[in-house]
Amino acid sequence: MKAGVVLPVVFYALSLSPAVLAGSYSLNQTNVGKDFLTNFEWEDITDPTQGRVNYVNQSTAVANNLTFTSDDAFIMRADYTTNLTASGPGRMSNRIKSYAQYRDHVAVFDIRHMPQGCATWPAVWEADDQVGSSAGEVDILEGVNDAPPNSVTLHTNGTCTMPDNNESQLGSRLSTECSSLSTLDDGNNGCSVDAPYTASYGKVFNTYGGGYYALERTAAFIRVWFWSRNDTGIPSDISSGASAINTSKWGTPIAFFPNTNCSLASLFQRNNIIIDLTFCGSWAGSSYSNNGCPGNCTDYVNYNASAFQDAYWDFAAVRIYQPSSNSTNSTPSLAQSGGDAALLSFVFSVLIGWAASLL
Repeated sequence: MKAGVVLPVVFYALSLSPAVLAGSYSLNQTNVGKDFLTNFEWEDITDPTQGRVNYVNQSTAVANNLTFTSDDAFIMRADYTTNLTASGPGRMSNRIKSYAQYRDHVAVFDIRHMPQGCATWPAVWEADDQVGSSAGEVDILEGVNDAPPNSVTLHTNGTCTMPDNNESQLGSRLSTECSSLSTLDDGNNGCSVDAPYTASYGKVFNTYGGGYYALERTAAFIRVWFWSRNDTGIPSDISSGASAINTSKWGTPIAFFPNTNCSLASLFQRNNIIIDLTFCGSWAGSSYSNNGCPGNCTDYVNYNASAFQDAYWDFAAVRIYQPSSNSTNSTPSLAQSGGDAALLSFVFSVLIGWAASLL
C-alpha cells in the first residue's frame, strides 16, 4: 500500500479517539441487604472444582444461619460449628448467581469482609456456568488459603492473548494466554494479573475494613479497579453509590485486558455474577502446603470447624451500571486520564507500526 493511502488512514484513526464517548454509565440495579435474596439464586450443585464443600439452597442457608441480611448488609458464610465425617458431605457453604446476565456494563462491589483462612477458596466472578468458558469468564476477586494478593483472570475459548507488559495497569501480568486450553505451570489456566497491594485479598483486606472492586467490561477492553476502604483516592461516585458514574475519572486500574489480540466481543457473551466459597479443590488443595497451612487440606476442613468462623462474605452493596442511554457508543474513550493515556499511546504505536510495515 502506498504511503499516500496508509498515512491518511492512520491519521483518521487517531483523530477518532478523542471523539469516542467517555465511560459514562447509569445505575441499572442496586443490591443491598434483602435484594440479594431476590436477585440471586442459590446453586446447590456439585462443586466443579472438586472442593470439600456442600453448596446448599437458599432455604437451607437461611435455616442454618449461613445467609442473613440487615438493612445495609448481606452476609454469606460457611458452617463453622460442625465437624464432618470423611465419608459424608463437605462443609456447608453458599454459591449464588445473579438472575440477570450482562454484556457491556460496570459492576461495583462494596465488600466489608471476605472469607479468610487456610483451605478457603473465595471468588467473585462473572461467567455463564451453564456453558463454561465458551461464554468467557472474568475472575474479579479470587485467591486461596489466605495468600495475597488478589488475582484477576480471564478465561476464554479460542485464541486470546494479552500484551506481555504492564502498560495501562498497576498490577503485574502473570500470564498472557487466556484460552482455557493453555495450561500454566501452576496447573491453572487463563491470563492473570496480580494486584499490587496485599490489602486486595484475605486477612489484610479485612483488617482495613474491605474495600471496593469495580469491573468495566466493553468490546474494547476489560478493566478491574480496587480501592481499599481507607484509600483517600476512592472516586466519589464509587463511595456514594451514585446513580451515574464515569470510569474515565477512576485512574489506572489494577488489571487491564485489551482486545488487541483477543476478540472480546465474540469470546465474551452474556454472563452472570457469581459469588462463592469452596474449600480445598483443584487450586486451594494443590497449593495448601505451599501456602504454609497445616496438615492435610481435606482433614483440616473436616475436623476444624471453628477455623472457619472468619470464612464469610459481608457485602454492603453490589451495583450494576449500564451504558448511559444518551450514549451512541458504549465503548469508553481511549483519551482518558491516568492509565488511559498509556493505553492511547499503546494504540498509537500499534497503528504507526502497522502503517510502517506496509510502506
